[in-house]
Amino acid sequence: MRTVRLLTGTALAVASAALCAAPAYGAGADTGGAGSIELYPATVAPGAEVTVNTASCEADDAVSGDAGSVGAGGFALIPSAHEEDAVGQFEVPPSAQPGTYEIVVRCSSGARMTGDLVVTLTSTQESRPQTQVHPRGSVKTGVGGALGPDPVQTAAGVAALAVAAAGGTWLLHRRARGDGI
Repeated sequence: MRTVRLLTGTALAVASAALCAAPAYGAGADTGGAGSIELYPATVAPGAEVTVNTASCEADDAVSGDAGSVGAGGFALIPSAHEEDAVGQFEVPPSAQPGTYEIVVRCSSGARMTGDLVVTLTSTQESRPQTQVHPRGSVKTGVGGALGPDPVQTAAGVAALAVAAAGGTWLLHRRARGDGI
């Protein structure tokens, strides 16, 4: 029974992580499910920038977006060279509260598509690229380190671990004999 619970919990954790990491696709409400929008990232923190894509509008359509539900207001989508998509961006206000918000995209031909944006206190994905920092030098992790620069600190760390192991073994041995602790 315990193994079943462990496997079920692991499967649910993997599934929820996959859903949070994937872009959101919303089926069109007025297009009978034919149209959709993509929000990237689909889960953001307040202050993050969100990109909206759709391939559901005609090439000569004017495309507009509405993120008023999250407090960002309207935004324009412009044609992209990538597979005739329309692409636009908006910034989630820093004052946005955690929750799920409906983002709407409308084509001038009348099509309307929606998608859900999840606002959390911390983002599961970074919306802006970070500069990569490469570590330098040895790792400073306290006493010891297998290849650390100071053999005295290494020896002290090994000795501390040995004393802890011996003490734990002694206590377990006394408990097993019934001597009490």
